Amino acid sequence: MERRRMDAALLVLFLGHLAAALEVPLDLPQPPTITHQSPKDYIIDPRENIIIHCEAKGKPHPSFSWTRNGTHFDIDEDPNVTMRPHSGTLVVDISRAKAEQYECVYQCTARNKHGTAVSNNIVVKQSRSPLWSKEKIKPIVVQEGVSLVLPCRPPAGLPPPIIFWMDNNFQRLPQSSRVAQSLNGDLYFSNVLRDDSRNDYICYARFPYTQTIQQKQPITVKVLNKEPADERKPSFLIPSGPSSSKTVLRGQVLEMECIAEGLPTPEVSWTKVSGDLPAKRTSFLHYQRTLRIVNVSESDAGDYRCTARNQLGSVHHTIHVMVKAAPYWISGAPRNLVLAPGESGVLTCRASGTPKPSITWAMNGIPIENSPKDLSRKVEDDTIIFTDVQPGSSAVYQCNVSNDFGYLLSNAFVNVLSEPPRVLTQANKVYQVIKNHRALIDCASFGSPIPKITWFKDSRSSTLDGDPYILHDNGTLEIHIAQAHNSGRYTCVARNSIGIYENHVSLEVKEPTRILKQPEYKVVQRGKSVVFECKVKHDPSLIPTMTWLKDDGELPDDERLIVDSDSLTITDVTESDAGMYTCIMNTTLDHDSASAELTVVEATPTPAVVYERPDPPTDLELTDQKKRSVQLTWTPGDEHNSPIQKFLIQYEDLLHHRGHWHNLTEVPGTKTTAHLKLSPYAHYTFRVLALNAVDFSRPSLSSRVYKTEPAAPDENPTGVQGFGTEHDNLVISWKPLSGLQSNGPGLHYKVMWRQKAVDSDWTTVTVANNSKFVVSGVPTFVPYELKVQAVNDYGAGPEPAIAHGYSGEDLPVAAPENVQAIVVNSALAEVHWDPVPFKLIRGHLKGFKVYYWRERSLHKHNPHHVEKQILTFSGNHTRGMLPGLHPFSLYSFNVRVYNGKGEGPPSPTQQFETPEGVPGTPTSLIVTNPNLDSLTLEWSPPHVRNGRITGYTLKYQQVNNSNELGPMEELALPANETSVTLPNLKYSTRYKFYLNAKTVRGAGPAISGEGVTIMDEVLISQLDVDVGTGNTQTSHPIARSPPRHPSPQALPVSPFGNVSSSVGEDGALISWEYWGPEKNVYVEYKNKNSEAEEEWQKELVNGSQNIVLKGLKGGLSYRVRVVAKGHHDQPPLLSDEVLVTVPAVASRQVDIATQGWFIGLMCAIALLILILLIICFIQRNKGGKYPVKEKEDAHTDPEFQPMKEDDCTFGEYSDNEDHKPLKGSRTPSNGTVKRDDSDDSLVDYGEGGDGQFNEDGSFIGQYSGKSASRDTAEGHESSEAPSPINAMNSLNSFV
Repeated sequence: MERRRMDAALLVLFLGHLAAALEVPLDLPQPPTITHQSPKDYIIDPRENIIIHCEAKGKPHPSFSWTRNGTHFDIDEDPNVTMRPHSGTLVVDISRAKAEQYECVYQCTARNKHGTAVSNNIVVKQSRSPLWSKEKIKPIVVQEGVSLVLPCRPPAGLPPPIIFWMDNNFQRLPQSSRVAQSLNGDLYFSNVLRDDSRNDYICYARFPYTQTIQQKQPITVKVLNKEPADERKPSFLIPSGPSSSKTVLRGQVLEMECIAEGLPTPEVSWTKVSGDLPAKRTSFLHYQRTLRIVNVSESDAGDYRCTARNQLGSVHHTIHVMVKAAPYWISGAPRNLVLAPGESGVLTCRASGTPKPSITWAMNGIPIENSPKDLSRKVEDDTIIFTDVQPGSSAVYQCNVSNDFGYLLSNAFVNVLSEPPRVLTQANKVYQVIKNHRALIDCASFGSPIPKITWFKDSRSSTLDGDPYILHDNGTLEIHIAQAHNSGRYTCVARNSIGIYENHVSLEVKEPTRILKQPEYKVVQRGKSVVFECKVKHDPSLIPTMTWLKDDGELPDDERLIVDSDSLTITDVTESDAGMYTCIMNTTLDHDSASAELTVVEATPTPAVVYERPDPPTDLELTDQKKRSVQLTWTPGDEHNSPIQKFLIQYEDLLHHRGHWHNLTEVPGTKTTAHLKLSPYAHYTFRVLALNAVDFSRPSLSSRVYKTEPAAPDENPTGVQGFGTEHDNLVISWKPLSGLQSNGPGLHYKVMWRQKAVDSDWTTVTVANNSKFVVSGVPTFVPYELKVQAVNDYGAGPEPAIAHGYSGEDLPVAAPENVQAIVVNSALAEVHWDPVPFKLIRGHLKGFKVYYWRERSLHKHNPHHVEKQILTFSGNHTRGMLPGLHPFSLYSFNVRVYNGKGEGPPSPTQQFETPEGVPGTPTSLIVTNPNLDSLTLEWSPPHVRNGRITGYTLKYQQVNNSNELGPMEELALPANETSVTLPNLKYSTRYKFYLNAKTVRGAGPAISGEGVTIMDEVLISQLDVDVGTGNTQTSHPIARSPPRHPSPQALPVSPFGNVSSSVGEDGALISWEYWGPEKNVYVEYKNKNSEAEEEWQKELVNGSQNIVLKGLKGGLSYRVRVVAKGHHDQPPLLSDEVLVTVPAVASRQVDIATQGWFIGLMCAIALLILILLIICFIQRNKGGKYPVKEKEDAHTDPEFQPMKEDDCTFGEYSDNEDHKPLKGSRTPSNGTVKRDDSDDSLVDYGEGGDGQFNEDGSFIGQYSGKSASRDTAEGHESSEAPSPINAMNSLNSFV
């Protein structure tokens, strides 16, 4: 009983499989089938009408209805929505409505009397391309070498925009392994260069649906190189932390990125921790920063590691990838089922997903549990089984498969029909096929029950079944290799229980198209003609078409090129005609092609000779056959006017390397015989190529096969070495022999080893199919002697040579002893230790490492330091120098020995103290409380003290108007002072100050500044301060560099330390510490912008440790270094370079009114005017022409009136003013020209309309006093600061 049920189930499945191949003709009754619908997530353009597609077929044609957001959508009630005729497609006119109103979830239903089909849920959303939010982006200022991220942060659009970076000229910004755009659109710099400075970093967002581009405000980046960042190991900018996770859906694209910063630029690589990367689906983008895997599957889950590496180190990040899956079909969506009454069938909805999806069934859009009961239908999870179906039970079934990541909805109908068979393939169709190709003859049919197909040929004597015919389930007849006798008339017969149907077709087998004479290589002189022949054979019933190409493109449109049926002629050849010519013969069924090259040479006065490559040799014959040699003879081919230079003999080993030809030997072109040395156990076949001045000939035909007998190996493996991968093993490896070197079958290796320096026997093992052998359980790091011998079934190879190796290393077990430190100076110490016994090292001695760290400064104000540094000394050393130490500090250190396995234990930690050094520059220097004759200086102690501050030295000097420096004054200040007031200074005078701190080791570099005493209670001075140079420093926002820690590997091995500089009046003072033996020490300097090595200028030192460089030009920066020169065969030792900037002498505006010569000139002019006035008054009194004395006596204002230019007379005068100096020209006691409250000049009077002269020159009219214009001018003057220039202008107008 159980077996019968299984047979029935298998029968049902078989019937269902056959039914799946049926396509119901549209003239037969059938339920609706949706043929076209809009995608599930439907993004629309808000500027265009909304079109929601829904097309279906059926018999009768189905009607359509819609739901919106789960409820019925009455289209007739919305004037903006129409449905296309004979279709379910909706068209929404948005000219009268907003697209936002129609952002909903739609579902289409197509129904006729046989069933109902439904579409997917179509979620309609309009595309959005919002504007960038307005923002003011400040310029970004960074130091050279630091990392940088330029954010894009585009507005959120639907769908998301495509991001790219361009400049103002709409040119894409170049990207490289150093600069790259991340997946979120930000622009990352692993490290910045000076060339990255620009003001047009612009992020663009392109929204694909609306075809609009939005632009972010330009970003300005300025890269400084004042303090370039140090080289550093990589670190990741994104992602952060040591690990992260990512979820991706099956079938989608997985993109992971790792962007690292560092200097030099790191290189990024990817590996999969739990397996290999899928090579065919994996690509690396953005200079290895992005790993992209397409068509993700469950096997792609796991851990992926990205590694960023440069010369200083590496960093890793692990990304855990989880692969989920929206539902997907395992064997395709359910297929329509056509059954005859009483038949059985199966609908299968087999899908998978992660997490596992749920499956629900519906019939005609109604959940199947709510549908009418049907005894012929049984639902079992993902399968519906139909048995003994009856007419009228046709319906459309919906299968819905869903999980958290999506759903699948599929319609499949069950159509119950009784139809006789019909053949759908065109009657009397002629099939054509090329001989030796596959032939497929169709017989598409339909019927219910499913028709059975049989084939007959010509006389119909028997059915076509079995070789060479293959009958497919869909009725197609296949002939795997068609021959001429397969041509003929074929009959396809379809029959079922209701009827029978026949269809006739024909098969014609055609001859293939072949090029019999190919075009050949041609060398032709310019101006001559050339002909390429291309003779073709083809089936006479097929129409051929000959096509010529030049360099894989069309022939030039030139009348010099003449194409015939089987040739191409080029007349009057030019250089442009050179190239590769290809003839292609096409028919409707196949084609063939051949190519040849044309070389054009210059014409010569001698008759043209056509040079071609030689024809291949012929008649290859093997003679004088021996075990390891044979003689090969051949007949040369045509030389084609170019003598054969040599013959190349090649061989193919059919036993070991079939299909590959190898060069064996060469012989001169005058010989036609070669004696060939052969190897045992090979199946040789030979061919010969001839070479002349043009090229090699084509290879000759192969010779017959010559088999050599097997023999013992002639040689042993090379590259024998021994090493350990663990502390107790020995790995013996070698380079294996090739198949040709084996000389016979059964190749294996005899591996032998014994401990060196111990009287022991050789231990031997046999190894096959491997090139290494691991010996376990051996003592740690012991020398061994090794031998590897090749052996085959015919004997052993020669006695092998002895190689040497060591077993595995282990970590050293002892630390260096008698470790001590000798302090050389404040920045250098020498460490000594005793060597470690060889047995305790337990490996190859690689060297020693000194770990040292600064515990703290010996100054109470300095913080605690515990940053360890490592200095490595390769080789067997017992001492080493520790340079670059901080003065006045407590250091701790220990020493470790290391081998190939790693480091041994540290020695006991020792300590030493460095002596004091010169202090650094005071942190700040400011000038406060400027007065007429004093200035107050305030400063902060040096940040780097390098000892106990014993005091300060303040030097200052005057700077006059011509920028000349006065004598230097010096003042010693106690250590506890941070301010001082300098009295008895000159008013309105600029001073320059130099302040440095002192320890017991001496004075450090100075900080300089300038200040000006005030003039007339008005502050007119400004202070410019710059450490060491006096240059004005401008404040900019600066992105901080990473902390600058000296790398142990980067510490210079130099006898110089603490190189410093300060700029004074006499020049640049360079000081340093020196502990080297060389006596030839000098200072080199050159312009910072000069790159030529020969431009360094030298200054000898003469044994001191400081020097003043004179003659440096103001406003320029210089690179300065100290050099110690030893013997002529030793390179010079260099100190670190320092940058010395010589301040430019500021160009000050000279106040002419304060110059002595100008004041003297003005006084002389005033005296001359006064004498002129006295003379005029005397002459006027003698002439008696002014009868106005009474008015003068009565007038209360004793000031002058203007003087007439023609007779030097004045409009008014006063007796009591005759001996007064001119007002407005007084000189105050402080030496500046200043007006008093009565700031009148003669210009201010006599310019009104009342005063005038008679014809005789006498004055008439009333005394007018000051004019209105003077009042206005005085009002303006009251708002001005007193100025000697104004007084000068007044005197000029008076004169």
